Amino acid sequence: MSKTRRSPIAAAPIVLISLLVLPVAAGLWATMSPVLRPISGQDQGAFMSLWSWNGLWPAIRLSLVTGLAATLIGLAMTTALFALFQGHRIFRVFLRLVAPFLAVPHATAALALTFILAPSGWIMRGVVTLFNALGIPISQTPPDFITINDPGGLALIFGLVIKEVPFLVLMCVAAWPQCDAPRRRLVASALGYGRITGFWLTIWPVLYPQLRLPIFAVLAYSMTTVDMAMILGPSLPPSLAVQISKWITLPEPLYQGMAAAAAVVQLTLVAATLLVWRFLELMGRAISRAQFQSGIRGLSLDGPIKFFGLVFGLVGFGVLIFGLLALGIWSIAGFWPYPDVLPQTYTPRVWAEAQSGVIKATQNTVILALLSTVPAVFLVLAVLQSEFLGKRTYRIQRIIYVPLLVPQITFLPGLYQLTLTAGISGQTLTVAFAHFIFVLPYVALTMGPAFRAWDIRYAMVASAMGASRKKIFWQVRLPMLLCPILISSAVGIATSVAQFLPSQLIGAGRIETLTTEAVALTSGGNRRLIGTYGLVQSLFPAIVFGLALWVPTLTYRNRRTLRAPK
Repeated sequence: MSKTRRSPIAAAPIVLISLLVLPVAAGLWATMSPVLRPISGQDQGAFMSLWSWNGLWPAIRLSLVTGLAATLIGLAMTTALFALFQGHRIFRVFLRLVAPFLAVPHATAALALTFILAPSGWIMRGVVTLFNALGIPISQTPPDFITINDPGGLALIFGLVIKEVPFLVLMCVAAWPQCDAPRRRLVASALGYGRITGFWLTIWPVLYPQLRLPIFAVLAYSMTTVDMAMILGPSLPPSLAVQISKWITLPEPLYQGMAAAAAVVQLTLVAATLLVWRFLELMGRAISRAQFQSGIRGLSLDGPIKFFGLVFGLVGFGVLIFGLLALGIWSIAGFWPYPDVLPQTYTPRVWAEAQSGVIKATQNTVILALLSTVPAVFLVLAVLQSEFLGKRTYRIQRIIYVPLLVPQITFLPGLYQLTLTAGISGQTLTVAFAHFIFVLPYVALTMGPAFRAWDIRYAMVASAMGASRKKIFWQVRLPMLLCPILISSAVGIATSVAQFLPSQLIGAGRIETLTTEAVALTSGGNRRLIGTYGLVQSLFPAIVFGLALWVPTLTYRNRRTLRAPK
């Protein structure tokens, strides 16, 4: 008997699982093994040194507060947006802004907020200028209070909310068609329920299970972010993740052991917080049942929630937009004393001085983005096609969240140790693979819904005309999915550009990217140079997103339904 020839596509799910799970598991073991081995009775000095560190509990508190607060506020804004404005013109306008905001890297958004919220930032400059115009005396020096790097982490929470809401909105858009929301909303309205209460009782129970893993990913990232915490968070003490990243760079064995012990604490903290979130889910379910039995319609909630949601949304995204504008102005600013709203002179001197560094960092950023995104796109296409053909029944939707749920700071140091032992640390391909681990989930999350929603009747018609499966895939399905493929590629490139910790650790400080340079410059306080790197860092993903929307429109200008969505 002749053996049947297996298609390479059939092995794609196994390859995906291996590339996602194995590096994370190996990195976790390499990071934590120095302090997990002493549990058998050897020296536990690393944990004792960590417990004696005075900043441990404030760092844990900061991680918990910022993570939970940012996730709860971001989720509340997202659900209020869908409950009150879904189907309205303002909702369509907001969806058009989701992609540009996703294109802004986390570090760039944090830098933009510092230029606006700082005591000498644009907000205070505008307030002083307004009071001067009204003839009201006010101090002409920056106020002596903390707006950035505050001990409570309020600025960090604000920045995390602004960046995570677009991601949650994108996940809701992908899950929305499976909720039968219009008919559920119609039933709730016919029974006299308000939009908020009707959404909470009829749509949310169906929508939330599909959002659980994205919400967990947002919670894990908010608790363990390093780049945004370094820019917006407090420094004495910093968050636990930032402190671990500092200890890792120190050569003393004591600090290396403390970093490993803190990584164990960080992973345990994230896991415990996810369990607490599950408990909050059960409480929310009990509250919704009690509210349903009480018969309260909640019509009075719609007005106040709509008002506060609009105000917070407009303020948050307005601050980010003006912050990006401030980055551009600072990059060409000459003499700009406080409290002037605009510079007195403009000069391209900083661009000329930073030209060589910006070009080198941009080249590295582009190379890493392409090396990590292109393989991710092809692998995700192969996995989705394998799923379509019924070759495998793996639950890929859950596997792809592994790198997003496990904190970066808990396994990337171990990966760095493994690459250092293998002699491949600081190489471009090694850093690109580290980026690939995080790019792949976002590419799969953005491409999967469109790929699965493709009308199978096109394949049936092509098959009836004699086309093979391979021909249907390459000549029918992929051309029709050109826009989703390009948009998911743009999301992957934006994800790669935003990676700070993988570039810093796996690159061993030898590969300079726009993100690593922008974060490093924050300690120097040179706003003009920070504005230069921050502006270039945000422009590159924005250009990629623009091309992802323009190419399908140009390619299918005579085919309306295949153009990029307006």
